[in-house]
Amino acid sequence: MDPLTLVVVIAVLVLVLAVGAGLALVRGRSRGPQRPQPGTDYAPGVGDDATPPRDAPRRSVQDVDVLDRPRPAPTAPEAEPGTEPDLVGAETAALPPELERPAPAAGRLHRLRARLARSNSSLGRGLLELLSRENVGEDTWEQVEEVLLAADVGVGPTTELVDRLRTRVKVDSVKDPEQVRQMLREELLALVDPTLDRSLAVGRTPGRPTVVLVVGVNGTGKTTTVGKLARVLVAEDRDVVLGAADTFRAAAADQLQTWGQRVGVPTVRSDRDGADPASVAFDAVVAAADLDADVVLIDTAGRLQNKAGLMDELGKVKRVVEKRSPVDEVLLVLDATTGQNGMRQAQVFGEVVDVTGIVLTKLDGTAKGGIVVSVQRELGVPVKLVGLGEGPDDLAPFDAEEFVDALLS
Repeated sequence: MDPLTLVVVIAVLVLVLAVGAGLALVRGRSRGPQRPQPGTDYAPGVGDDATPPRDAPRRSVQDVDVLDRPRPAPTAPEAEPGTEPDLVGAETAALPPELERPAPAAGRLHRLRARLARSNSSLGRGLLELLSRENVGEDTWEQVEEVLLAADVGVGPTTELVDRLRTRVKVDSVKDPEQVRQMLREELLALVDPTLDRSLAVGRTPGRPTVVLVVGVNGTGKTTTVGKLARVLVAEDRDVVLGAADTFRAAAADQLQTWGQRVGVPTVRSDRDGADPASVAFDAVVAAADLDADVVLIDTAGRLQNKAGLMDELGKVKRVVEKRSPVDEVLLVLDATTGQNGMRQAQVFGEVVDVTGIVLTKLDGTAKGGIVVSVQRELGVPVKLVGLGEGPDDLAPFDAEEFVDALLS
C-alpha cells in the first residue's frame, strides 16, 4: 500500500472514533443520573455538604448532658529536656468554647435605676407637681387619683394612698418640694411593702436539688427569663440544670439550650416536638439529682389563661414533678406593659398552682409601674424579680426602696 493511501485510511479511522465518542457522550447525558448501585457508600465525606435532614432525630437528654458541659482545656505532653516544643498544628488544636461569666446580681437594680426612672417618671413627677401646688383642693386630689390609676396601682391601693396623703397634707401643711418628695416616698414605700420576703428559694435542699417552676402566658418573656435567671444563679456559683418542658413551641427548647450553653449549664429536653411536658419536667428533676445540682429551673408552656384544658395540664406538670421532689418555688412571669390584663392572668395562675413570686418583665418599657403594688395585693405574693431591658444581665432582684427612689428621681 502506497503512503498516500495509508494516510487516508488513518484519517478515516480517527474520524470514525471521534464521532463514536461524541455519540456516546450525548447518550450518557440523556440518560440522566445512574441508579444507586448496591453496596456503594453514598454518604457525604469531609468537605461535602453533610447537613442533616430536617427530620433527623434531635439530640437526646444524655447527649445534651455530655456535650453541653464545659470541657477542660487540653494539656500538651511534657517535652523531653533539651528539646524544643513541637508547635506544628497548634493553631488548629481543638479548644473548648469560652464560657460567659455573668455580672453579679447584687446591686443590679441600682445600676439599672436610671432606666427604670425614665420609663416610670410620669408617676412620680405627676404626683410631685400636684402635691406641690399652693392650694391643694378637691380637683387636685381627683388628679392624684387619676395619675395613680393610670399607673395601674389599682383602685383599693389608690384610695388607701390618697386618704393617707390627704391627712398628712392637711395636718402638716406640706408645701416644700423636698418635704413633699419625702412624704411621697414614705407613703409609696409603705404601699410597695418592703417587709415582704423577696428571697428566692434556690439553695440546695439536703439530699435533693431545689425545684423552681416558671409559668406564664406566651409573649411575656418566660423562656428568656429562665435563661437570665440561670445566669443570675451561675453568678452566685450555683450548679443549675434547665428543663425545657415547653414542648409545644418548637423553638423554645433550642432557645433555652442556647442560654444554658453560654454559661455551661446543661439542658434536659425531649427529642421530639409535642412530647409530654410533665415527663420532660420529671426527667429534668431526676437529671438534676443525678448531677448533684443545686437547683433545676423548669420552663413550662405558655398557657393561655382562658384555656381550661391547658391550665389543667399545667397543674399536671406540677403534680408529676412532686412525685419525685417538692416544688420549692413557682414564679409567675408577667408582662408589665399589659396592665390589668396581667392582673387577670395572675388570678387564674394563682388558682392552678401555688404562685410564690412574681417576675415583672419589660418594666423599663412602661409608665405603669404601679402594677407592682396591685399584683402583690391581688395574689398576696411579692414581686421578686424585674426585667429592665433586653440584655442578658438585665434581670434584677426587686428592691422596694430602689424602686420607689427610681419613681421619684
